[in-house]
Amino acid sequence: MRAISQDVVGGPEVLKEIRLPRPAAGPSEILVRVHAAGLNPTDWKHRGIPGLFLGEPPFVVGWDVSGVVEATGLGVTLFRPGDEVFGMLPYPHGAGSHAEYVTGPARAFALKPATLDHVQAGALPLAALTAWQALVDTARLEAGQRVLVHAAAGGVGHLAVQIAKARGAYVIGTASAPKHDFVRSLGADEALDYRTTDVAEAVRDADVVLDSQGSDHAIRSLRSLRPGGVLVSLLPDGGMAALAQEAARLGVRAEVMLVEADHAGMAAIAGLAADGRLRAEIAGTYELADAAKAHALGETGHTTGKLVITVR
Repeated sequence: MRAISQDVVGGPEVLKEIRLPRPAAGPSEILVRVHAAGLNPTDWKHRGIPGLFLGEPPFVVGWDVSGVVEATGLGVTLFRPGDEVFGMLPYPHGAGSHAEYVTGPARAFALKPATLDHVQAGALPLAALTAWQALVDTARLEAGQRVLVHAAAGGVGHLAVQIAKARGAYVIGTASAPKHDFVRSLGADEALDYRTTDVAEAVRDADVVLDSQGSDHAIRSLRSLRPGGVLVSLLPDGGMAALAQEAARLGVRAEVMLVEADHAGMAAIAGLAADGRLRAEIAGTYELADAAKAHALGETGHTTGKLVITVR
């Protein structure tokens, strides 16, 4: 099968198309013929930064996947060959979806809603699961609460806005001014320009803050919470101890999370997508052979929504 791999850590130019043996589904696994696979910041970070979760290359990145079940392993009861599925491979060590075929635990997947094409479905899993697990599982978001979503036009952020609105929350999103119309079109009640507004001063009564910047930005964002509120940071880094200390001083809660493969979460996301309440904004699609171009664009940090690798 074709796959995108690398022998060294570096820029997008280290990516190359190679041939690998097609994997076989083991116990409790399914073999999926990949139609589309989302691209996320963790993909280009693993490609370019030494010493992350995947260790030293060679490796194939990619955690998002949408495709068709080709075969099932021993004990699988959820799916049959021919089923259209989407899901997130176990993070971080289950990477490999930027290829023609991939295997993964059956319960990392859900049936793809018929209303979504593979590009839409392939864009959702990692980013939508991150938003769902941050807002619903971790922050236990309730209707009527106020939510501040940083980077609300980004991959996780634009899905978090939609999930929060589906839960009945009042949503404030940060983005550059040219993206405010887009953020409001997602359902956000307010849009703030982080370039011209001191968000930590402008928002002081949030029940939940979703932070995707980490470190000093997360610490400063604690000031946006009401007493007893919760900040969920998506970037584990060297500032976690300081974040916890400042949260305790302010009487709020701070959590740092990594996304997990989750059948129940994927089923919930599938339900929202099927109902039309959750949709990924597609910033661009690239064929497998052009993965390096997608990485280069993603790294600029200026895309709106998600980039997707398509596999023909």
